[in-house]
Amino acid sequence: MPDVVKFIIIIVFGYLLGNFSSAKFLSHIVKDDITKHGSGNPGTMNMLRTFGVKLGALTLLMDVLKGAIPSLIGYFMFGGGATIPAYIGLFVGGFSAVIGHIFPVFYKFKGGKGVACIIGMFAVAEPLWALGVLVICFVYLLLFKYGVLASFIFITILTIIEGYRFRGNLVICLLLFGVFCMTWFMHRQNFFRLLIGKENKVNLFKKKSKETKVNKAEKKKLAKEKKIKEIG
Repeated sequence: MPDVVKFIIIIVFGYLLGNFSSAKFLSHIVKDDITKHGSGNPGTMNMLRTFGVKLGALTLLMDVLKGAIPSLIGYFMFGGGATIPAYIGLFVGGFSAVIGHIFPVFYKFKGGKGVACIIGMFAVAEPLWALGVLVICFVYLLLFKYGVLASFIFITILTIIEGYRFRGNLVICLLLFGVFCMTWFMHRQNFFRLLIGKENKVNLFKKKSKETKVNKAEKKKLAKEKKIKEIG
């Protein structure tokens, strides 16, 4: 199979898989809509703030897989091993999933911020480093509760590590630089709120937000009133 065809397959598959919104899917299962809570962002941090650690962790896992699966496919389609073509395939697959997550065609190009997908990509490229940095970021999140900084720390460190590792390859360095720039761009409002002291914090052990409970109570009340009217 020609390399061009391989890249097309990886890019299309990665993008379409990235379109699947884990946060929206899980929030619909509990008969709610994550886009109507908190920041409105269909991502891990908003799921944590709104629905608690269980659904937040499940969202994270599903989005990490969205980045990891296309990365693995791209890696093995180009032969695997410690070869440059294999890693180009890996980063192209991961990058495509990130683009699909951030700009999903099925949701009018309004998606999440891509952090979990990027974690999945780096987990395939550099599993030990990714795990170590992820633990550091988790501890930071527990202590300081700023999700945006934890995400940025992870992506910055892994971008530097991989950038240094593949410093002789322009294609990989451009892909890494693209991921890094997208992280900055997608979190620009978070960084601004952080500077003015209005950024939301994340409590990992919070089960559900009051907002969610109130909304569910209102829905039950409306449903009850509707039933009474129908009977009457």
